[in-house]
Amino acid sequence: AATAAQVAGDAVTVRLDGAPAAPPPAAPVAPDDVAYLLFTSGSTGRPKGVPVRHRNVDAFLAYCRDRYPADPGDRLSQTFDLTFDPSVFDMFVAWGGGATLVVPQPDEVLTPVRFVNERRITHWFSVPSVVSLARRMRMLSPGAMPGLRHSLFAGEPLTLEQARAWADAAPGSVVENLYGPTELTVTCTGHRLPADPAAWPATSNGTVPIGDAHPGLDAILRAEDGTVGVDDGELCVHGPQRFDGYLDPADDEFRFVTYADRRYYRTGDRVRREHGTFVHHGRLDDQVKLRGYRIELGEIEMVLRGHPGVQDAVVLAFGTGDDVSLRAVYTGAAGITDELTRRCAERLPAYMVPARIHHVAALPTNANGKTDRRRAADLVGSATRGAR
Repeated sequence: AATAAQVAGDAVTVRLDGAPAAPPPAAPVAPDDVAYLLFTSGSTGRPKGVPVRHRNVDAFLAYCRDRYPADPGDRLSQTFDLTFDPSVFDMFVAWGGGATLVVPQPDEVLTPVRFVNERRITHWFSVPSVVSLARRMRMLSPGAMPGLRHSLFAGEPLTLEQARAWADAAPGSVVENLYGPTELTVTCTGHRLPADPAAWPATSNGTVPIGDAHPGLDAILRAEDGTVGVDDGELCVHGPQRFDGYLDPADDEFRFVTYADRRYYRTGDRVRREHGTFVHHGRLDDQVKLRGYRIELGEIEMVLRGHPGVQDAVVLAFGTGDDVSLRAVYTGAAGITDELTRRCAERLPAYMVPARIHHVAALPTNANGKTDRRRAADLVGSATRGAR
């Protein structure tokens, strides 16, 4: 019987002597060729096509293979769908080092601690919402995941409380928060938390810093007036991971800016330098003005999460112009909305106290596992209408 076959068009070459068949010739690939094309979610408008080239991916993977060694015997999770670009990390870091890529069944994603232990995962990568899920199921007991060595999170803000709960459950694991839009090839910054939680930074919004730019990238903060070198502004990034432009060139308008002959991609994210590194403070599009004051919703969320009965919280702005009101939705203990309102009133200016606070069993998530603020707003709206 044949032991191997090589198929090339309609021709089939069969080896009968037991020797391995010759591999097919490699397809010619140039650094400027498009490796893949992903469309943004459209959460801030019409979805945009993002062509990512081989040279962009090569730069990203060269960094990852050095920082997160994966060798034969290691086992990497694949919690991301192929339509979500962190899956590029999962696949090619695993395959590039001869490690095993472990794809969970749909029900296994709902029990992450069991998946990690039963599948002997050494490298974990997911959105932070998975931590909230595991906490809600009371699975993150101290030492619950002794075999983990790397725990990476990206896609949405990672709170210090989430990081602490996961680190306690995986005491032998390095915990790292990563950040990056699709346009900058998966992730472009990262912050590795010290092994001692006492040395963790206390950020102004209670989230883990997104850290410094990967080697070879240049990240700057741009103020509203266009000046750079500030400590609070829009994050802009230049370097080999930066894509060249959208599939539709019309989408490039206002998305790039040039300084010192370098073309930077404007992320649209507000970032502040704290403790010598970058901390994410939300989308510029999500900035809220109420009674003439600019409000950071993340600061209110941090106050809510500081209550021992709250596992996670989202604050939403409803209305426009002078008719804006703040509402919050949280998970955790039911029946503490009055306590939470008092807590906010004691710690925040009056204009930042949510007009309504709602309890839900779980925050809604989108197809990529991120907290879905639009659906959360629908939940709050439905609860408000039902209360009338």
